[in-house]
Amino acid sequence: MELESFRVVLTPTVFYIPGFVTDEEQTQLLNHIYGASGSKWKTLKNRRLQNWGGMVHEKGLVPQELPSWLTKITAKIRESSGLFPSAINHVLINEYHPDQGIMPHQDGPAYFPVVAILSLGSPVVMDFTPHLRLRSGNDDISRDQSPGAESCVSERDNQHSFSVLMMPRSLLIFKDETYSDFLHGISDSPTQCYKQVVNEAEALAYSENSSEESRKSGDKILHRDQTRVSLTCRLVPKVHKNLFRL
Repeated sequence: MELESFRVVLTPTVFYIPGFVTDEEQTQLLNHIYGASGSKWKTLKNRRLQNWGGMVHEKGLVPQELPSWLTKITAKIRESSGLFPSAINHVLINEYHPDQGIMPHQDGPAYFPVVAILSLGSPVVMDFTPHLRLRSGNDDISRDQSPGAESCVSERDNQHSFSVLMMPRSLLIFKDETYSDFLHGISDSPTQCYKQVVNEAEALAYSENSSEESRKSGDKILHRDQTRVSLTCRLVPKVHKNLFRL
């Protein structure tokens, strides 16, 4: 796969790969996710998630082996992208109902600066907003409760903000300045406008469910009427076998 042909933003660097997994693979992944023990789910204020691969600490990862079904898909992502120097060892699985999203945030320093997000089940718009600096110890900081996530405040620059339409079975990869200098988030609205997304043609060309009526009318409104599940796949370079040695 020529990754460059899937680039939708030059600087910062964003790749969007439609149809990365088949319908059958999507079904298999969802069966594994919902077949996991109920204790595997952690319920947050605006979504629930599963943490696979171990505990992410500010100094690295206290690892747990990924199950074979996750190893298979993460190996495919690594081999297809060529952007990860070693095997992906941490996966966060988030479940979003139609009125749920995630506040703008930046991933933490524990991760290698490449993120691959596989979307399943329902389309969604992800917004990217540049920030000028990170602030710590501020009551106004938005807190993302995902393991290893680092939150920050954005001084918004609408001129450089952009959005990506993520259709079911697609893979979104971002790195470089997108990782270090941008916040990413999803609004908690059941309807989203995709009028100014950077990848509209790429996304809708591979969508079996895109509304012809909406496209013709020019409304470009996305109605989130199903649950979305995302797999956020990352590499934690520093691995610690013993928590007490951190």
